[in-house]
Amino acid sequence: MVKPKTYPLFYGGRRMHWAKGAVANGFVFLAGTEGIDPETLKPVEGIEAQTRLALEKIKARLEEMGSSLHHIVKMTYYIVGDFPEGIVASEKYQRMAKIRDEFFRENGIDPSDIPSDLIGVTALGRKGMEIEIAVIATLKDPE
Repeated sequence: MVKPKTYPLFYGGRRMHWAKGAVANGFVFLAGTEGIDPETLKPVEGIEAQTRLALEKIKARLEEMGSSLHHIVKMTYYIVGDFPEGIVASEKYQRMAKIRDEFFRENGIDPSDIPSDLIGVTALGRKGMEIEIAVIATLKDPE
């Protein structure tokens, strides 16, 4: 088995204590990607802006690691909140889903084609974070 190649994460000019992702055995594994401004280390305001920023980071990271949005095989969404009626019934989810769907359609992908998990949580890594998205993708075929 080949040792995974990891990709360090830098925010505000300093290396974080976790990697942004790894490539192993033909797959790319992205750590939870969030809507944090990389210079200020503060979450951008609102679920919509955080979702958009996280997805833009995911796109860039996949491309850096030899993959693309078109090669995603699994996504996991972690959303902060109290969801007594379930996450899908919540306004927060609806606002996130609108941005997610727009983003993927802008990139030529039907969002309903991507297998995903949706998990409600009470907190994420930093105060103010509302969403974090983990991704597994395959590597692009050599051209």
